[in-house]
Amino acid sequence: MTMNIPFNKVLEKAQDYKADMSQFLRDMIAIPSESCDEEKVVLRIKEEMEKVGFDKVEIDPMGNVLGWIGHGPHLIAMDAHIDTVGIGNMDNWEFDPYQGMEDDEVIGGRGASDQEGGMASMVYAGKIIKDLGLEDEYTLLVTGTVQEEDCDGLCWQYIIEESKIRPEFVVSTEPTDCQIYRGQRGRMEIRIDVAGVSCHGSAPERGDNAIFKMGPILNQLEDLSHNLKDDPFLGKGTLTVSEIFFTSPSRCAVADSCAVSIDRRLTWGETWEGALEEIRALPAVKEAGAVVSMYEYNRPAYTGLVYPTECYFPTWLIEEEHVATKTLEASYELLFDKKPTVDKWTFSTNGVSIMGRYGIPVIGFGPGKEPEAHAPNEKTWKDHLVTCAAMYAVIPQMYLKELKK
Repeated sequence: MTMNIPFNKVLEKAQDYKADMSQFLRDMIAIPSESCDEEKVVLRIKEEMEKVGFDKVEIDPMGNVLGWIGHGPHLIAMDAHIDTVGIGNMDNWEFDPYQGMEDDEVIGGRGASDQEGGMASMVYAGKIIKDLGLEDEYTLLVTGTVQEEDCDGLCWQYIIEESKIRPEFVVSTEPTDCQIYRGQRGRMEIRIDVAGVSCHGSAPERGDNAIFKMGPILNQLEDLSHNLKDDPFLGKGTLTVSEIFFTSPSRCAVADSCAVSIDRRLTWGETWEGALEEIRALPAVKEAGAVVSMYEYNRPAYTGLVYPTECYFPTWLIEEEHVATKTLEASYELLFDKKPTVDKWTFSTNGVSIMGRYGIPVIGFGPGKEPEAHAPNEKTWKDHLVTCAAMYAVIPQMYLKELKK
């Protein structure tokens, strides 16, 4: 039977643990943890989970860290990817991205918002649950997942397909500025290959220049990008050329191949098949005999595991009236005595697998702000850590209450 939740005590505990969360976050930031190199930060997270009293902590064969609280029949998960992108040009940083910085309000460093802050709040939500005896007819799974920056959702493909773990719903702790996010556009990584024939650059008419053949394709891709489907909530589909490659025998020769990569964002109602076909239908693509394909990801995890997948990351959305949405709205209102903002992400999250591939509802609530992600001088806010820890501590019981309505 679901007990009454002591919201004031939860908030007090979350505030009490602000310094602990801040230190834990700084410890994670100090450990470089780019995709496929997360082992040291995973071990640090495991240590903290065990310290605060999680019932079980394990690391799966892919390298994800899984922390369990409770033994009830309703399985609820909360997720943070704990890999980061690189630091880019150091000249753009005002402080060391790994030593980081801290003042009374913010913590800076690579991963502060995207998204090790979410992990700090989740771990201490677990401690609040233990401190206040908030365990109930649920099992809470807290995941620190790997390779998201390289291949979002791959970690959850493994968790669902190989570990056979299927929660009733998942809270993504990607940065939302402490707002509730209920969807995102999908994405896919597309490649166009054009073949040519090389010859000496002094007589280009003897060959077939693949770069010239790619030119009209690029122009038509730009035109296509202005005419993609729009959605009133998730926004417009987008297309951008992100990379260009070529081969040529020398700088004094005609290029014999040219290829481009495309970052394609898919709004509601767009499909990966349709996105490929609209490119294949371009007159310049047909005239050049270009090959349009989707990339595959097969980079080994830090454990050595290779778990290949196509680079397609489905769009997902849950309804305003969904029990997961209502759970977070009710949790927020009862904790903070005001209505939350409900919105969506611009970027992509592990929800592309959890909800996009497998239909398991995902709802977002996380510390930090989306514009901080991948940017120099990345930071998050200490008050966000407190707000999110309180939310995560009450969400499981609030979910049980919503189910009984």
